Amino acid sequence: MKEPVHSIKSLTILLYFLIALTLNACTQKSDRRSSLTFQKQDGLVLVKSGDQTLLGYQYETKYPPVGVDSSYQRSAFIHPINSPHGQVLTRIQPSDHYHHYGIWNPWTHVLYNGDTLDFWNLHKRQGTVRFNQFDTIYSNDHLVKIKALEDHVVFNEKGEQVALREWKTILVHAPEKESYIIDIIIDLRCAASSAFKILQYRYGGFGWRTTEEWTPTTSEVLTSQGKTRDEADGTQARWCIIQGELGEDYGGMVMMSHPDNYNHPEPLRIWPSNSNNGEIFANFSPTKYADWELAPGGTYTLKYRLLVFNGQCTRETADTAWRIFAKSAPQNY
Repeated sequence: MKEPVHSIKSLTILLYFLIALTLNACTQKSDRRSSLTFQKQDGLVLVKSGDQTLLGYQYETKYPPVGVDSSYQRSAFIHPINSPHGQVLTRIQPSDHYHHYGIWNPWTHVLYNGDTLDFWNLHKRQGTVRFNQFDTIYSNDHLVKIKALEDHVVFNEKGEQVALREWKTILVHAPEKESYIIDIIIDLRCAASSAFKILQYRYGGFGWRTTEEWTPTTSEVLTSQGKTRDEADGTQARWCIIQGELGEDYGGMVMMSHPDNYNHPEPLRIWPSNSNNGEIFANFSPTKYADWELAPGGTYTLKYRLLVFNGQCTRETADTAWRIFAKSAPQNY
C-alpha cells in the first residue's frame, strides 16, 4: 500500500475540525467555507457544499440492473457518500451482493407474529425496508437535516404488512478543511400490536459497503480495541476507521457508535481480507450476540456518527472524535 498523503497534516486538520464543531454547536456560529444546500434529483435528496455533492438519500425505488432478479429493488438508503475531495466512498448493488446499498440498516433474523423473517437478504422475498415519506428537509449555512419515515414491510400470503416504523434523521454538517461529519439517528417503533424481536445473528443493522477501490493492499481497518481487518470480525468497538487509496489520493470514514446504543460497545461484522475478492463490508451489529425485543408502544433509538475525511486518520483522532460524539451527540429534534 502506498504511503498515505498528508497523514500528519490531516491529523491536525481533523482535530481542529472536531474542536471547531463543538464550539460552533455552543455558539451557533460558523466560519465554514461553503454553505450547505439540498436538492431533489432523480429520486435522491442530494446534500451539497457549494457545487460539490456530499451525500445522497435515495427515496425513490432503485431497481437492480437489467437481467437481475427484481426482488433486489430497494429505497431508503444513503448513497453516495463522497469524501471532501469528491471521491465516492459507498457502493450499491455490487454483483456479489445485489442487496448491499451504501449505508443501510435492515435486520436479518426477526421473529414477528410467529414467523422468522429476513429484511436483509431481499432475494428471500420475506421483507424489505421502504421509504414512506419525509418528515423534514431543512438547511442552513452549516447543516442539512433530512428526516424520513421508513417502513419495514413483511411479505406473506396475505400480502404486505408494515411491522416496524423507522424514523431516520440524517444531519450533514458543513465541511471544515479536509473533513465533515454525518450524524444518523434511528428511532424504531412497532407498527402494530405485535412485538418485533430481532434475534441473535452474525450480521444485521448499520452496514456500510465501501468503494471497490479498497482491497487488502490498498486499505486498512482499525477499531477502538486496536483490531485490524483480519482481527475485527466478532469483536466489539466504539469506533472503526476504514480508509484507503482513492486514486492518487487517500481518505475514508470513521464509523462511531453512541454509548446509549443497544449492546454498546457494538459487535462488528467485518469481512476478512481473504473473502469476497478482498472487498470491504463493515457492520455495527448490536444483535450479533444477543436478541433485542422491540415492544409495542416503545421507541428504541440508535445513534451513529460518520467522520468523513481525506488524508489519513489516526487512532488518536478517531478516539477524540468519538469522545466528543459520546458527550454531545445531537438529539432527534
